[in-house]
Amino acid sequence: MAVAVAVLRHLAPLGPRLTRIPPHGCAGGRLLQHRRGLHLSAPAAIQVTVRDALNQALDEELERDERVFLLGEEVAQYDGAYKAGLRPVCEFMTFNFSMQAIDQVINSAAKTCYMSAGLIGVPIVFRGPNGASAGVAAQHSQCFAAWYGHCPGLKVVSPWSAEDAKGLLKAAIRDDNPVVMLENELLYGVPFELSEQAQSKDFIIPIGKAKIERQGTHITLVSHSRLVGHCMETASVLAKEGVECEVINMRTIRPMDIEAVEASIVKTNHLITVEGGWPQFGVGAEICARIMEGPAFNYLDAPAVRVTSTDVPMPYAKNLEDNSMPQVKDIIFAVKKVLNI
Repeated sequence: MAVAVAVLRHLAPLGPRLTRIPPHGCAGGRLLQHRRGLHLSAPAAIQVTVRDALNQALDEELERDERVFLLGEEVAQYDGAYKAGLRPVCEFMTFNFSMQAIDQVINSAAKTCYMSAGLIGVPIVFRGPNGASAGVAAQHSQCFAAWYGHCPGLKVVSPWSAEDAKGLLKAAIRDDNPVVMLENELLYGVPFELSEQAQSKDFIIPIGKAKIERQGTHITLVSHSRLVGHCMETASVLAKEGVECEVINMRTIRPMDIEAVEASIVKTNHLITVEGGWPQFGVGAEICARIMEGPAFNYLDAPAVRVTSTDVPMPYAKNLEDNSMPQVKDIIFAVKKVLNI
């Protein structure tokens, strides 16, 4: 355990450490006010990168539960941990490398609870960067959301913001089922506002709950991971033209919060899904199928549209790489097509 904690604290730079002032309501806060004559306001939201949020979550959960430890490339040791009642967090340098362990993930971790009639739980987290990065070509640039989301027995989460990253990782570590956490390398250094609530060591985001990142009335944009940011940018651009987009951050791929999407469609009557994966059998395809099969279908005023990566292995050349991934202009084009404007 001590080794795991030591390793965590020597991981990639955490950036400047945050100095915490005791909250206004606690004894420490009142004592500080009394001694210094200060009138402290409630702690405000702070800017935290996705990388720092993930490291905060790991640090807090390692401290909270001695059964939690890290394993992975140059991280810790593997010794059949979940069978011994521990809660390992397995880090892949990239989810492309998870293909070397896919038999253990799918045939062991995902199925052990079912095959043991619920007697053996598998509380393990598989985490690491997923999807396209930059300039790493075909073998390191694919999204595994649909791959792992296809398999019963797994829970699959896909964070966008720092709050998503921290809250979902803590929830995944505390879950008694195997959880695949698909992060995005291009988001690690991106700062997001972390609310006062999310700064708490007890903060978690329930697995299986989507979040409306922006309210809108004309069309629903549903996405996960980095492309939520593209949808937010699209919404800002189109708002200047009088088009109000509702942006839903799925957060969880399996189990999918399809009710949140249905409720939005009832309001907007239009749907576009946006993802970094390939089109065939993708996350967007599943969302569209579920909407077609459910009550929200009757509220659609136009066919649902998917915006995805191009159906080719990722090229290495920068211009071809950009054209293979969904861009803001592609989402804007899709919105105007669906709304016939």
